[in-house]
Amino acid sequence: MNNFAGIEDEFAAYGSASVLLQSIPYDGTSTWGKGADNGFSAFLDAAENMELYDIETDSEVYKKGVHILPELKVNHSPEAVFEETYRVAKKMIETGKFPTFFGGEHSISIGVIKAFYEQHSDITVLHLDAHADLRSDYNGTAYNHACALHDASKNTNLIQVGIRSMDSSELAYLNKEKCFFAEDIYGQDEWMQKSIDLMGDKVYISFDLDALDPSIMPATGTPEPGGLDWNTCIRYLRKVFEQKNVLGFDLVELAPIKGNKAPEFLVAKLYYKMLSYKFMLASK
Repeated sequence: MNNFAGIEDEFAAYGSASVLLQSIPYDGTSTWGKGADNGFSAFLDAAENMELYDIETDSEVYKKGVHILPELKVNHSPEAVFEETYRVAKKMIETGKFPTFFGGEHSISIGVIKAFYEQHSDITVLHLDAHADLRSDYNGTAYNHACALHDASKNTNLIQVGIRSMDSSELAYLNKEKCFFAEDIYGQDEWMQKSIDLMGDKVYISFDLDALDPSIMPATGTPEPGGLDWNTCIRYLRKVFEQKNVLGFDLVELAPIKGNKAPEFLVAKLYYKMLSYKFMLASK
């Protein structure tokens, strides 16, 4: 496998890396657009064509080291995928390095989040998404992508941002005080600090890329109109990283579109921007 963004081996080696990057190319429960299992290779290709100097933070965060772990091949039952992602995430957390995860569909986050809240009982999960993903089960399993945050809603301090699509059955699990619907935050700023004030110090970010508007992120399984734009998104993420201790994050649901490389380039920039915020802001 190639190094992330084509960085030199000295920055990609496990021993010197501060960041671990785990690909989980599972797309077994998605119900409409397929292709999230191909997202990681497209992301890596885009990253190799990305400038590694970040203007905003005046930094080159790749020098902190990013190590790509062997791909987690989990084309089994949803239950087996959950168990395997939970096991791998638990092991990654124990290393003391900064764990990052790349889907695959959103169901991969269920096991990852469980590993985090078992280690940190006071953790906040920040969920950016077009969909609430709070169903208790769907299509016969609790480990469907439509159930990605149900367990988190019961076991963590769950903050949801950008939601604009849900089923009425999910209302029973939705905390409206901690959900910032897309139509309520459009063109506004006060929601950013309000949502951050609801978080504890320790935060895990689960970022479904369909949280972004399909005008800039059409390459998802279920693109919903009315999403976040790029500058709003990164302004918000910067505030979160500045004020909270982000322990890890996942990016999910990139389903590449043949002939359109812009979405995967956006995701590469987003991943790198989040690392820049994590490691470079504190040192300024």
